[in-house]
Amino acid sequence: MTAGGAVLVVDDDVLVRDVVGRYLSRAGYQVTVAGDGEHALRAAQACPPDLVVLDLMLPGLSGLEVCRRLRAAGPVPVVMLTALGEEEDRIVGLEQGADDYITKPFSPRELVLRVASVLRRAQSPQPRSQVPPIDDDGLMVDVAGRRAVLGGQELALTVREFELLAFLIQHPGRAFTRSELLEQVWGWTFGDHSTVTVHVRRLREKVELNPTAPRRIATVWGVGYRYDRKE
Repeated sequence: MTAGGAVLVVDDDVLVRDVVGRYLSRAGYQVTVAGDGEHALRAAQACPPDLVVLDLMLPGLSGLEVCRRLRAAGPVPVVMLTALGEEEDRIVGLEQGADDYITKPFSPRELVLRVASVLRRAQSPQPRSQVPPIDDDGLMVDVAGRRAVLGGQELALTVREFELLAFLIQHPGRAFTRSELLEQVWGWTFGDHSTVTVHVRRLREKVELNPTAPRRIATVWGVGYRYDRKE
């Protein structure tokens, strides 16, 4: 398998850095490694990576803080490494903008596949949409221009948040399972459904008047989510 792109691997475990770095290098990636958060941020600033593989449990600056700072500087994809049982940290990591995570111990081959999947989605050119802007009760979504405006104010959405909103608003009234959304929006046939759950929650905070009682993005119990148009 061949690939391309620069990947920054951040982990305080020398063995993990070595194994992950070798597998990614064999797959065709240009790999830089860092053993702590400060080193990782300096490396990312000196040579911006196309993707970061980031351990949550780092000495000094935490992986969550590193992720927050990386995403504040730009939309670099992040795949987080977590230990089993750290579900809350994984959720927080997704809320900070991580694109995917994989739990330790993990298969290096699976990690390479995840990296390839995230990068492929991030780097693939977005087709120009022929869909005219959609106006729904003060929320305007311009799919072609990749803009969302609510009450006259442009929303600061991440790439994935916009894609999720655009997909749902173009299929009003239809309930989608988390698996369907993971495949349609993320392009993954595998992955944790909490990725979808967290992104829906973040999106509601930006498009709903009251996120705890959503009127646009409804939860369909036992199924998933549905967008309710007001027109």
